[in-house]
Amino acid sequence: MIVRQFISWIRTAPAGERAEATRALARAWLISDLSNDDRIAAEGALLMLLDDPSPLVRQAMAEVFARSSDAPAAIVQALALDQPSIALPVLEHSPLLIDADLVDIVATGNSDMQCAIARRLHLPPSVSAAIAEVGSAAAALELIENAYAELAPFSWDRIVERHGHLAAIRESMLVLEGLPAATRAALVAKLSETLAQFVVARNWLSADRAGRLASEARERSAVNIAARSRGEDMAGLIRHLRATGQLTAGLILRALLSGNLDLFDASLAELADLPLARVTALLHDRGGASLQALLIRAGFPESTFGAFRIALEVSQETGFVDTVGGAARLRRRMVERVLTYCETDRKAAEPLLILLRRFATESAREEARMFCEELVADEAFVPPVRDLIAA
Repeated sequence: MIVRQFISWIRTAPAGERAEATRALARAWLISDLSNDDRIAAEGALLMLLDDPSPLVRQAMAEVFARSSDAPAAIVQALALDQPSIALPVLEHSPLLIDADLVDIVATGNSDMQCAIARRLHLPPSVSAAIAEVGSAAAALELIENAYAELAPFSWDRIVERHGHLAAIRESMLVLEGLPAATRAALVAKLSETLAQFVVARNWLSADRAGRLASEARERSAVNIAARSRGEDMAGLIRHLRATGQLTAGLILRALLSGNLDLFDASLAELADLPLARVTALLHDRGGASLQALLIRAGFPESTFGAFRIALEVSQETGFVDTVGGAARLRRRMVERVLTYCETDRKAAEPLLILLRRFATESAREEARMFCEELVADEAFVPPVRDLIAA
């Protein structure tokens, strides 16, 4: 009886009053002890109100039903497909929407709707993949910052591919602890490419010069990222570097001259198509024949064999680097030893010598910077000379 009176009254009531009455009826449907007949009648009235010309009425329903698992499923489905101002709370919170519903709405909805879905708790990989594939940059950012979203590695890569040129996306991703190493390397490559294009457009550097600096930055970053990677994360990074053409002799030589034997071994295993354990065992052979065989199988030019042999010998003499930072920096003594050898090696090509000279300059500057930082740090604990004299 009450529902019949409600239906009769609502036909002529103002929009604001209809919205408040609809809110009350929706709450009653959820929490009141209605008889079966009244519940059926109330649901019929709410379904009828989905056609109300005022969005305030449907918005009132959406706010009440958005978080409830007991809401009428048909009404929730209709509200989820309504205009964004009505659909957003339902898309963000409703437990009644299944993955297929959400994927379809991501594909057909606007950016605000995609963002609402990206903020959902316990977002499954399938929905995350849809946002990564077709979602706006704003939705991708919401997804990255959602600690409850599950993303497969290919979804991370797709976000980088589509939106990695945007600073907000890069910054949000790079601070994540669990970001795959391959994705981190792809982000750095995007950043290097963006900066190179910027300085060329400003006529600050030539395209060739900017390209070379960007390539060097990518190599340094790859070694840095590898120093923090282990197991499958390292393997994924190596595969990414190879697929993008970055797994070059120069990068691998840099890894060895930084004392990063993990990256060196994994790179040779990838290029030579051999198990990592087999490659590691062969590299412990001090005779040098195993190394040369691996380099040949990996497709390295003969002109680099001597540099790799000397670098490996020095690395074995000095031992492994025991810190993450140490495994990411060129070791000056190793570089100078290899450069000295190659300068007298007739087989060493000029490009290799140029690369080693760049390594020597870089390692010298890095060592000087660290020395100065240590001096400044030590000075903070030493009393000024005038204070010692006064004492």
